[in-house]
Amino acid sequence: MLRFVDETSASIWVETRADCRVTVEAGGREWHARTFAVHGHHYALVEVDGLEPGTERPYEVRIEGRRVWPEADSAYPPPVIATRTPGRPARIAFGSCRTSVSHDRHGNRTHGVDSLRAFALAVADGRADRPDLLLFLGDQVYADSTSKEMQDFIRRRRDIHEEPGKELKDYEEYGHLYQLAWSDGANRWLMSTLPSAMIFDDHDIRDDWNASLDWKRKMEATSWWHGRIVAGLASYWVYQHLGNLSPGARASDEVWRRIIDHDGTDELDLTDVLDEFAERCDAEPDGYGWSYCRDFDDVRLVVVDSRVARDLTPSARGLLDAQELEWLDEQMHGGFRHVLVASSLPFLLPLGLHHVEAWDEAIAQGAWGRPAAWIGERLRQAVDLEHWAAFQNSFQAVARIVTEVADGDRGPAPQTVTFLSGDVHYSFLAEVERDSGGRILQAVCSPVRNPLPRLLRWFAVVMSYGVATPIGALAARSVKVPDPPFRWRTVKGPWFDNNLALLEDGPGGLTLTWHTGVVDHGDERHPRLEEVASVTVPARREAALVSRGRSLR
Repeated sequence: MLRFVDETSASIWVETRADCRVTVEAGGREWHARTFAVHGHHYALVEVDGLEPGTERPYEVRIEGRRVWPEADSAYPPPVIATRTPGRPARIAFGSCRTSVSHDRHGNRTHGVDSLRAFALAVADGRADRPDLLLFLGDQVYADSTSKEMQDFIRRRRDIHEEPGKELKDYEEYGHLYQLAWSDGANRWLMSTLPSAMIFDDHDIRDDWNASLDWKRKMEATSWWHGRIVAGLASYWVYQHLGNLSPGARASDEVWRRIIDHDGTDELDLTDVLDEFAERCDAEPDGYGWSYCRDFDDVRLVVVDSRVARDLTPSARGLLDAQELEWLDEQMHGGFRHVLVASSLPFLLPLGLHHVEAWDEAIAQGAWGRPAAWIGERLRQAVDLEHWAAFQNSFQAVARIVTEVADGDRGPAPQTVTFLSGDVHYSFLAEVERDSGGRILQAVCSPVRNPLPRLLRWFAVVMSYGVATPIGALAARSVKVPDPPFRWRTVKGPWFDNNLALLEDGPGGLTLTWHTGVVDHGDERHPRLEEVASVTVPARREAALVSRGRSLR
């Protein structure tokens, strides 16, 4: 996988079958890395440096001198390293929630067409432009809702009728799950030629991960949770987080330091180090930061951890703990054309659902007494009422920060402050109602491949729109939830297609386009990429939003 790329460097991540030396060759130059081991798996991250800005060059991966990528019989174009061109407008593809099932008729019927794969085929054929970044906003893998292929692997290792059953148990199972997720030919090629960045959400570990202190205590009382959380965070560091980091950030990472400081001739085994690290991250969330920030010239991207960094103490409950909120505060300032805040969870839910979640948090905290608190907690866990709205301390604090940025109180106001999110399994665009300053937007793209059943689609609409808004507001006021500091409205959506969204900055403004995959003439393996909706947020505030798109399902 091609991971972090900037103007002069690139990071190429590989998993191999054995201890070896990995070489990347491009433009007559070579870069090398020795593998490190975790639970019997072998990995390397090759740091390719000294590149020229704005260049594109094919590359090869060799193991002990033998070319292994691209494969000799590949049906796809050669993978390339394309360094950033200073001054070129940013283009970012994003989405969340992708299950790993077959791409045949059965898989497409049960889970819909994989929009990431449809995008990969379009890029390979030259029918879609290459973005600067693939941004995956959570639920890259489903550790708690496994496919038949994953369950077959589990059965070969252990009794699937014993806890945790069909869910993942250990690192070996996580390794196989990632292989299922990323080894389809088209997606494997795409991720070897486009840079990617990622952040976890709950299903990367388990549904409702860290929803509340009650939830956490229940999990910790099981026989299997400790093994799950250690394996989940350890594998996340290897498969997702390591490649998010710039060379400078990696150099200061405590686990990566163990790799670069290793001077032995034998492969470094990080198993114990990484397990201890993961255990500590769960027990002491403020001890390590999973969030990161990247600048694309005058576009700032801030990717926020909204899962590990929670403070679940009832008296200080927050989606972000004090350290994480301070870090976010430091990244948020003006002077950029656009400030993008990537959070797996939507910051601005439809107003009706926002009020319901805020109300539920208040009664779960005891606003209506102990019996109602028990009901509120059960409701929170049953229907996933644990987004930003259900952590009012954090919502109000971040709303204040964002407003200050948009108002120009932290430097020149950007044209937009835009939240990029997933999680909810439907897509929409919302905007805060403002008369001046930069626009505040919420763009959601979910799922990439895991559509809601039709009954739940109606439930989502009913809970989010129409009469739910005034009723939810009354319920929130009944328990003295503070009003949001601003109002917002949905300007496009919702729709429920499997989608991958594309954000493009241009002289006319910020354009957001959602795409889905469509099967023509029964050709399940070669879906066509089709535009679902597009909205342009103009550079000038007095201009209206321009939207287009087909009929939304």
